[in-house]
Amino acid sequence: MTDIVNHWIGGKTVEGASGTYGPVTDPATGAVTTKVAFASVEEVDAAVAAARAAFASWGRSSLAQRTQILFRFRALLDAHRDEIAALITAEHGKVHSDALGEVARGLEIVDLACGINVQLKGELSTEVAGRVDVAAIRQPLGVVAGITPFNFPAMVPMWMFPLAIACGNTFVLKPSEKDPSASVRLAELLSEAGLPDGVFNVVHGDKVAVDRLLEHPDVKAVSFVGSTPIARHVHLTASAHGKRVQALGGAKNHMLVLPDADLDAAADAAVSAAYGSAGERCMAISAVVAVGSIGDELVEKIRERAEKIKIGPGNDPASEMGPLITRAHRDKVASYVRNAAAEGCEVVLDGTGFTVDGHEDGHWIGISLLDRVPTTAKAYQDEIFGPVLCVLRAGTYEEGVALINASPFGNGTAIFTRDGGAARRFQLEVEAGMVGVNVPIPVPVGYHSFGGWKDSLFGDHHIYGNDGTRFYTRGKVVTTRWPDPADAPAGVDLGFPRNH
Repeated sequence: MTDIVNHWIGGKTVEGASGTYGPVTDPATGAVTTKVAFASVEEVDAAVAAARAAFASWGRSSLAQRTQILFRFRALLDAHRDEIAALITAEHGKVHSDALGEVARGLEIVDLACGINVQLKGELSTEVAGRVDVAAIRQPLGVVAGITPFNFPAMVPMWMFPLAIACGNTFVLKPSEKDPSASVRLAELLSEAGLPDGVFNVVHGDKVAVDRLLEHPDVKAVSFVGSTPIARHVHLTASAHGKRVQALGGAKNHMLVLPDADLDAAADAAVSAAYGSAGERCMAISAVVAVGSIGDELVEKIRERAEKIKIGPGNDPASEMGPLITRAHRDKVASYVRNAAAEGCEVVLDGTGFTVDGHEDGHWIGISLLDRVPTTAKAYQDEIFGPVLCVLRAGTYEEGVALINASPFGNGTAIFTRDGGAARRFQLEVEAGMVGVNVPIPVPVGYHSFGGWKDSLFGDHHIYGNDGTRFYTRGKVVTTRWPDPADAPAGVDLGFPRNH
């Protein structure tokens, strides 16, 4: 009998009542190992109702109570990190070491949430007028929701809910239906840490569940990470229903390599950033822009390194790269490579025929490297989300930056150079939300915020860091006068208040 991943509502497992299920597949074998319950509108409503009921007390709980629970959760998460990484590998396919890295980066945001009392400090101005003080405070919103992607089933939820609940909100998570088990395990650990029932809930499903969260009148804010078309839909729909929204979309991250760069270091970085997690990262480098005459040498160095990557099941310690999430996604990624030559690309490496002995039904694709890619090619224009690296050529620094800035995406970018002046120009001139200088994947640490520009972000707030705290709270200003008993009555004054 196939196991079922069910919802987590009100502090306990709740079996799906809709009768609709989705398959959960082991990408390394292609076998369906589990099925996940898809929530109906009524089941989403039940999760929101549980969160709303819990907010009545959780929203007024002390900072000490909230952070003590988060400290206990952090300890449990640290103790179970290997178990959670194994769940990720089994359903996503990424290698175990990469899954452990995902959990570690999620822990950074839990660390930040454990110190939320510093970020929630208010402000006080005394004697702004005669015996008048003004205080600014921040308060939680209420029920908030997170809708998260398949590529980081533990880390991206942890970008959201630790800060949200630390700020006093209650949370409803709709994780990817492709790899749902890690989110349920996180819910169990939160409960074990002492989080009150209903503060954190998980509902699984598809567009039915997503759209209900976007429209539900009791959901005050929505956080989303996923593709640009869905991010746009989330932003438009949730905003139209009066919600605060942060919706992070897709990417086409460029790495500009100047002629003075250390080409060995640049090639190492390009291979690591392009092919890690089989390219299924929104911060993957998918386009390298080689400036001047270095292109041929750089491509050769990338090819030499890429050909040595060991591809295999994620639970094999020898594997450096695993399979793609689904067979359909594997076929879509392969189509970009197969059509590349007809679109003017030079195919240096073609990984479309790759398979793994003994795992022939897995969702395998090998390393692909495309050179002299024109900006008109679909392989360049689209977010492929697979192990396909495009190399473009530019004559000058200015031409390279113009090429990057012409992209509709603006998530992350990087420059490789020994020239500090060029690096400084680049960080100011490039149109992207996250910039690396000799750092290929510039994902900020937890106490800075993550987010892109242009079609990579919809909404005003980036995620986690100070932006996360601001997103999950709203400001209130309190003006107070305590008159001295000896004061004479002020009397009626219909004029507009003035400070004296």
